[in-house]
Amino acid sequence: MQLRPECPFCHPAYDLEQRIVFETANCWFLQHGKAQGVLEGSGVIVPKQHRSSPFELTPNEWQETQELLGLAKELLDQIAPGGYTLGWNVGEASNQSIGHSHLHVIPRFDDEPYAGKGLRHWLKKPENRRPGRGGDGR
Repeated sequence: MQLRPECPFCHPAYDLEQRIVFETANCWFLQHGKAQGVLEGSGVIVPKQHRSSPFELTPNEWQETQELLGLAKELLDQIAPGGYTLGWNVGEASNQSIGHSHLHVIPRFDDEPYAGKGLRHWLKKPENRRPGRGGDGR
């Protein structure tokens, strides 16, 4: 199994604020403590093998990601979120800060300041248009 010594998702036990909640043969569902400043219940699904993006996942890793997503939802439904934001950041331009593929699983609550603002909210902002491009990207 390819692991990288500096990667917090290759070695989740090294991060004392991170815990393994669910595990399959090839993937983990990890959560950080509240000290990390994330919304309650937020976590990530990561393959155990270092993969830089979801484009590199094996069929088994995809299947186990889906399995863990179902388990995570069952667990998170207990804290009664109003919805969920799910997503991958792939590459620097997308703000991927850890070079190990990870699916964000974020429960969203009606009383949070950005309730109703999903992944596309920021993409639709006029100030996010590329220079010299129209609103449709041409």
